[in-house]
Formats: sequence, C-alpha cells, structure tokens
Amino acid sequence: MSKKRAVILVSGGLDSTTVLAMAQSQGYACYTLSFDYGQRHRAELFAAERVSRVLGDVEHKVVTLNLDSIGGSALTDADIAVPEEETAGIPVTYVPARNTVFLSIALGWAEVLGAEDIFIGVNAVDYSGYPDCRPDYIAAFETMANLATRAGVEGNKLRIHTPLMAMGKGDIIAAGLALGVDYGLTVSCYQATDEGLACGRCDACRLRARGFVDAGVDDPTRYA
Repeated sequence: MSKKRAVILVSGGLDSTTVLAMAQSQGYACYTLSFDYGQRHRAELFAAERVSRVLGDVEHKVVTLNLDSIGGSALTDADIAVPEEETAGIPVTYVPARNTVFLSIALGWAEVLGAEDIFIGVNAVDYSGYPDCRPDYIAAFETMANLATRAGVEGNKLRIHTPLMAMGKGDIIAAGLALGVDYGLTVSCYQATDEGLACGRCDACRLRARGFVDAGVDDPTRYA
C-alpha cells in the first residue's frame, strides 16, 4: 500500500524541520516546498534543501517569488533594518500576506500530486506577533481551500496541519529531538550570513536560543 502524500512547507528553520519530521513519523510521503521570495536571509534556502534531503523527502521544490518587489518588510527590503530588540505589536519582519501566498502555492501543488494534506510550522505560543500564524487564520484558509479547488469540490477534503500551533519552543525542540532531528542543520536567523551564521540578536535568534534553554539541551546554532 502506497503512503499518503503530503506537502510540507519547509523554510530551513527549527519549526518547519520539526514539522517535516512529525509528518514523516505519521507515515506520509513528504514533498517539501520552499520559496525563494527575495528574502535577505538566503541561507535558509540551503538549509531547507539540506534538511529535506537528510530527513528523506520524496521531492524538494523551490518556487521563486519576487515579494521583494513590493517590499514592506525588513526581510524583503534592505532599507528596513531588522530589529535587534523586542517590539510591541506586529513587527517589521512581518512579510505582507506571506503565508497566504505560500499556502496557496502549496495548495496548487497538493492538487497536482493528489495530496490531501499540507503541513506548516506556524505557532501561536512562541511567535512574533504575525497575524497569519493564528488558529483562526488557518481554519479560514482550510475552508477556502475546500471551496476553491477541484479536489475540494469533488469531495477530497484538504487539510492544513499545524502540529506546533499550541507548543512552546522548548517543547518543539524536545519533540524534534525525540524524532532524531539535528537542529545543527537548521537556520532561523533573520539576518544570517550566506554561510548560515546567526546574528544572535534578532527576534528569531532570541526565540530559538530561549527554546534550547527551556528544553534543557545545548544550542547547536553557529553564531557569527
């Protein structure tokens, strides 16, 4: 009997790598999807390919988007500095509509593959205030997905899986380690060097470092 197929959004970071390991542990044949969207931290693309290969995906696809052409985020506009202190509200590292764009393309590939499951590593506990990481958003997108696709109309219910939604960073790391994840392969930093060295100061670095402390394990992150 062939495995059920699933599309896994993989950024090369800690969360999405854990989600990939979880999907594989549930018996899915995993098709990993990453985006070259004009992000300044391009080391994550190499990390995404690396973790997909090491964890054993069926196919890894990189889709090119030019979200930097509209800007509006410190991650896509070189004129907006990545903050190195905690900020209130939605931070400037929020990329306008990013998860909506990413999930829409994942939805299209899922239809092509005949996959009914999409996994994404969004989190509503240790997250940076992004509106497209909330449970209500994911539920609304899943409803839309089943209204807007041939698969949904023909009765093949599409599901958006968010296994990390209610987990803290320490719990995520513990779960990944139990599944054999090597977090030294991952890159989370918003301004990582091309070699994947982390700044240790941005919001993503702070959350990641705190997670390893909470998990009670050594931090394998390579810092600049």
